[in-house]
Amino acid sequence: MAQQPIITFHDGYSIPQVGLGVWQTPQEIAAPTVRTAIAAGYRHIDTASGYDNEEGVGEGIRSSGLDRKDIFVTTKLRNTDQGYDATMRAFEGSLKKLGTDYVDLYLIHWPSPHRGLYRETWKAFVKIREEGRARSIGVSNFYPDHLEQIIGDTGVVPVINQIELHPDFQQKAAQEAHKKLNIVTESWSPLGQGKLIADATIGEIAKKHGKTPAQVIIRWHIDGGLVVIPKSVTPSRIEENFKVFDFKLDAADMAAIATLDDKSARMGPDPYTANF
Repeated sequence: MAQQPIITFHDGYSIPQVGLGVWQTPQEIAAPTVRTAIAAGYRHIDTASGYDNEEGVGEGIRSSGLDRKDIFVTTKLRNTDQGYDATMRAFEGSLKKLGTDYVDLYLIHWPSPHRGLYRETWKAFVKIREEGRARSIGVSNFYPDHLEQIIGDTGVVPVINQIELHPDFQQKAAQEAHKKLNIVTESWSPLGQGKLIADATIGEIAKKHGKTPAQVIIRWHIDGGLVVIPKSVTPSRIEENFKVFDFKLDAADMAAIATLDDKSARMGPDPYTANF
């Protein structure tokens, strides 16, 4: 099996650069999906309280044959659980559902600015990290001004910001802002919810390397220094998405993909206005 790359956070912990995302993976198939991924070589699983499948993810890890310490587990706080005390209770609930006494990474799923609680929530995250129950803490879908506020309040910089990012929505300004703060950028919906599989530019690059379009897109995230969490419940695709460590994109490939960027191509909610 090819050696998969890792990225080291500013807190000293490391994250495998490719993980399995389990958004919209039903509870009843989460365990076999996670087992399939681990058997294929994945060592990073990304779930969330809001996905309602933490129990299945935990079962899949326990039944994989690997020790818990060998799997990097991310989960996220449900938006309705923001606030200091509510966050502490919700974190306990996630640990119980996952069947573990710690997570490798805990994220605030959305800033939910209409609630006005993400700053208080971050203080709870800092406490959880100090207790050692989350090794690393970060955020998801935060804009730079959200980041500035939580860092200003606590002096604690998130290790990562997980945002919508794919070849036609490359979020270059966000990536630059993260680099200045030594925050890793992680991509959700990295394949553009499948839309980019049929892109002609991606197709030509795939043909050139003898790879599938999905593999080219995942490689683009890797070569760009991003953490990437492609989602699938199909065993063959789970395996395909992980066979990306035996080639690299060259400068011409990266330049061609750069031309696909479209600032209006967001597929998910805008974090400023999302009110769920």
